[in-house]
Amino acid sequence: MQAIILAAGMGRRLGDYTKDNTKCMVPVNGVRLIDRLLGQLSKQPLSRVIIVVGYKGKELREYVESTYLKPQASNLKPLKIEFAENPVYDKTNNIYSLALVKDKLQEDDTLLIESDLIFSERLIPMIVDNPYPNLALVAKYETWMDGTMVRLDDEQNIVNFISKDAFDYDDVDSYYKTVNIYKLSRQFSQQKYVPFLDAYTKAVGNNEYYENVLRIISLLNSHDMKALPIGGEKWYEIDDKQDLDIAEALFADEKDVLRKYYGRYGGFWRFPQMLDFCYLVNPYFPSRRMKDELRANFDTLLTEYPSGMKVNTLIASKCFGVSEEYIVPGNGAAELIKVLMEETSNLKPQTSNLKVGFIRPTFEEYPNRYDKDQQVTFVPQNEDYRYTADDLMAFFGDKDIRQLMLINPDNPSGNFISKADVLRLAKWCEERGIRLVVDESFVDFSRDYATNSLLSDETLEQYPHMAVMKSISKSYGVPGLRLGILCSADKDLIARIKKEVSIWNLNSFAEFFMQIYNKHEKDYQRACAKFVAERDSFEQQLRKVPFLRVMPTEANYFLCEVLPPYKASEIVIYMLKQHNILTRDCSLKPGLDPNKQYMRIAVRNHEDNTRLAEGLLKMKSEE
Repeated sequence: MQAIILAAGMGRRLGDYTKDNTKCMVPVNGVRLIDRLLGQLSKQPLSRVIIVVGYKGKELREYVESTYLKPQASNLKPLKIEFAENPVYDKTNNIYSLALVKDKLQEDDTLLIESDLIFSERLIPMIVDNPYPNLALVAKYETWMDGTMVRLDDEQNIVNFISKDAFDYDDVDSYYKTVNIYKLSRQFSQQKYVPFLDAYTKAVGNNEYYENVLRIISLLNSHDMKALPIGGEKWYEIDDKQDLDIAEALFADEKDVLRKYYGRYGGFWRFPQMLDFCYLVNPYFPSRRMKDELRANFDTLLTEYPSGMKVNTLIASKCFGVSEEYIVPGNGAAELIKVLMEETSNLKPQTSNLKVGFIRPTFEEYPNRYDKDQQVTFVPQNEDYRYTADDLMAFFGDKDIRQLMLINPDNPSGNFISKADVLRLAKWCEERGIRLVVDESFVDFSRDYATNSLLSDETLEQYPHMAVMKSISKSYGVPGLRLGILCSADKDLIARIKKEVSIWNLNSFAEFFMQIYNKHEKDYQRACAKFVAERDSFEQQLRKVPFLRVMPTEANYFLCEVLPPYKASEIVIYMLKQHNILTRDCSLKPGLDPNKQYMRIAVRNHEDNTRLAEGLLKMKSEE
């Protein structure tokens, strides 16, 4: 068996990365794609490797020759490497590159591989060891995939190749994406592929794709080509800068993998096989009925301007039951947090020593808005990081603060103060001229969710020194909409913040969500009840994991102490590498005991929660 690598393309979409080199010379986590590929091929008993070069072919050829063909140049098993050149790489496509080596293609069974791929070490053995002589590796269609799709019959025969022009989103459930790794028998190349290749290029030209020839063959119902689905094996095709960024996260080594993932701050829908137990959203809302209504209005929402602040304030008022003059909607709570924290400077003259009270561990977006010398921090002195309103009043009673920040339930501890005690704290703050800011983004996950919210005119008017922040992403399960609200009976505060944010700070989808929410409010209440029951079930599952100490919570996550000799980073890496589950290592979070190890684990639906719990138990059994 031989291998043919197609490496003539220009890779324009990679910009500066391919200014001086072709795509396969681009490094992923410090290793060039060509080095990774040749290393994988060196483990197979190949008669030769043929590389078709074009753009920057001289540089690629010199690199490969100096790295692999000189005596003792490489520690890899010696490879016989030959080159073919596509001199018109800028005017042709990969069908011409393959046609240049069609004679060699007919001399042996062949692995045909495109050079812009990065993939698991298991893929080459998977296709080589499979008994079928003509085989294409395929992956179930996912949204990031582009290029040639195929359909399979019940016996894994490829019955059609779907071109980009023929792609239909209504049929994606039946699509597989070609991984661009093929095995072609010598007989198939001689008797079918090359003759059709000659006829196709003569009739259509050379600016085409070699898969088009396979498509024509598949239409003859010959069943020459079978597919081998790769399941959960990792692979990625690198066409642009974003592809490169994703590939570096997928294939990061252990010392960098958490930095690569955590540094993304979201966007994990680009990793559809991964279960994300870091981000904190309601797994049971929106309902299917509400999603259907959003989908039915997609074209209008996409192509029409949203309303401005005046109308969106009215809609937010209707949606959340708070007067217009008391509420401001934001492009996520993050926009409002920034403005509110900066606005705190208006509470005292600029020359004064303004300080803000924080409770740690906490959501760091709030304290990150202040210098350390402006912060007064309370840290609970118990192993579960529990605290009460009385604890806060005792600690901050003699502190010179003008604002107190309370996340309730808190993140990551899950500590919860009852509504009655929060209001008692609000009265205490008002008597001392302290603004109390309560972030209740997670309150609808609490056990008495229906009565725990502070969002009512009566409550806000009774405590005008209190401001209430809420991220709609969390309990409403719509982080992609970027929607949050800030409420207070301090009308001057709300008016100032409205002036600080953009008049068009919400998109049409977020506006429409608020417009239709009240029709679906009963579904939301059912979703919250279902969540509380599932959290109880998940807690019992987690308590069976011997190396976790699970802390009580009223939120949609558990803070867990990782018991010796385990380390949180080891568990997170194991779960990501072995089970494709992302969890959060919280060990370095300010306020947590630096001598201990901690993880935060979100609550998802029952199936996902069970998968995580079983993965953790499997880690223990594999010792």
